[in-house]
Amino acid sequence: MHIGIGLPTRADGLSAEDIRVWAARTDSGPFTSLATLDRVVVAAHEPLIALASVVGVTTRIRLLASVIIAPTRETTLLARQAASLDALAGGRFSLGVGVGIRRDDYSATGFAFERRGRRLDEQLPLLRRIWAGEAVDGATGRIGVAPARPGGPELLIGGYVPAVARRIAAHGDGFMAPGGGEPDRMAALWRTIEESWAAAGRAGRPRWVSSSYVALGPTADRQAADYIRSAYAFDPALAERRLKGIPTTAAAVRDLLRRHAAMGVDELILRPCAPDLRLVDRLADLIGTVPGNGAAADDA
Repeated sequence: MHIGIGLPTRADGLSAEDIRVWAARTDSGPFTSLATLDRVVVAAHEPLIALASVVGVTTRIRLLASVIIAPTRETTLLARQAASLDALAGGRFSLGVGVGIRRDDYSATGFAFERRGRRLDEQLPLLRRIWAGEAVDGATGRIGVAPARPGGPELLIGGYVPAVARRIAAHGDGFMAPGGGEPDRMAALWRTIEESWAAAGRAGRPRWVSSSYVALGPTADRQAADYIRSAYAFDPALAERRLKGIPTTAAAVRDLLRRHAAMGVDELILRPCAPDLRLVDRLADLIGTVPGNGAAADDA
């Protein structure tokens, strides 16, 4: 199982230079992806811009937008941004998309919250057409640059509902499991995804990327509580459920890695609850607990 790490993008977190240092440090290994989150109503850097800002200080690690709330965005612009990022990063960009669960993100952008699923269904084939260089709605010529990866950047589709399986089978390359999802529920949805993939005649298998928030160090519990209660202030009950599943010790992180590897997850993204550069090194040491990745580190 591969392990990625989140890039903190909140305005009260890392400075512009710290973001570049964080990215450069993750690029030296052993992480496989550097991931950003998307919200509209939040004081944070725009995730695609944040990833573009670190293209020049990374050469190896994948850059993952996970997940972009696609129905809150104009589709042609999203396609152009994703293709540009993929081209500038030499094919290292992955686009994760989903519908989100926060109504205020839709109110702020003028799109209907109630139509978010149908809008995503309309967007997915359009993204593929633009990346393939096809004319759209009578337009002549290519829209945007050609992505480095033929057919467009790797496209991961996230969510909890059965429609996710249909979307992945028709348009996606894999599943971006929501952070904090219940393991049994995610495993059941994954089985449906595999069945839909095979029924659609797709070759190989979809990629399964999962994620979890994480905090380490002497103030880990407080970091986790502060971050989650702020991020999920719109639903306090959901915040408390999310908080219960966050590992805050090295032993808990090891257990998280083992459980996801046993489930068959291809890559697990560890999302920091605090913008502490020391966490990069702590997690890099702990990755050695995954079979085949070296020795375990002492508890942080």
